[in-house]
Amino acid sequence: MKRGSGGGRRPAEGLPFVREAALLAAGTTPVAGVDEAGRGPLAGPVVAAAVILDPERVPQGLNDSKKLTAARREALYAQICATAEVSVCLAPPARIDRDNIREASLWALTNAVRGLPRVPAFVFVDGNDPPPMPCALEMVIGGDGLIASIAAASIVAKVTRDRLMAGLGAAFPAYGFERHMGYGTAAHSLALRTHGPCPHHRQSFAPVREQQLKLFGGSAG
Repeated sequence: MKRGSGGGRRPAEGLPFVREAALLAAGTTPVAGVDEAGRGPLAGPVVAAAVILDPERVPQGLNDSKKLTAARREALYAQICATAEVSVCLAPPARIDRDNIREASLWALTNAVRGLPRVPAFVFVDGNDPPPMPCALEMVIGGDGLIASIAAASIVAKVTRDRLMAGLGAAFPAYGFERHMGYGTAAHSLALRTHGPCPHHRQSFAPVREQQLKLFGGSAG
């Protein structure tokens, strides 16, 4: 579904609000952006966020969370939560192992939208794999670097997940979750080989499953 651009409030820096503004001007309201963080790691949840930005208070500097420093993400996270409608949904490792990472991610995206204070009339979703939504939607590949509301959702999802992983790092210090956020770094792989998986690892992911097999026997076939 292709929607045209229109006028809108453009922050002094960061992504413009024009796609959302065009919909609002046409009477489609509210408009949300949705994104997730944590599909690839070996441990921790997938975190999805949905954000309805206030067109009169769009934070300056919104962009793909991966392009921002940690300090800038934290500052924008605080601004987003203070000015926008925000919902977050977590898919824990148990759901990922039961349903697979794709289905768990789609479930989290859908339920992040359902958790918003208002049901959106339209949702911009990052990527090309549409989750079931209670409203019209548009998939936007690379949307977290193109559309302000998706960028806001990416920041909320990333900061929320990083904070959770820092907490897991304190609870399970042998794994260094607060440093690599559960991704398969060399240090994380070494910790897995040394200590085996913890309850927050995704048992269905191959590097974790292989360590489980080494600990408890069996075959990968």
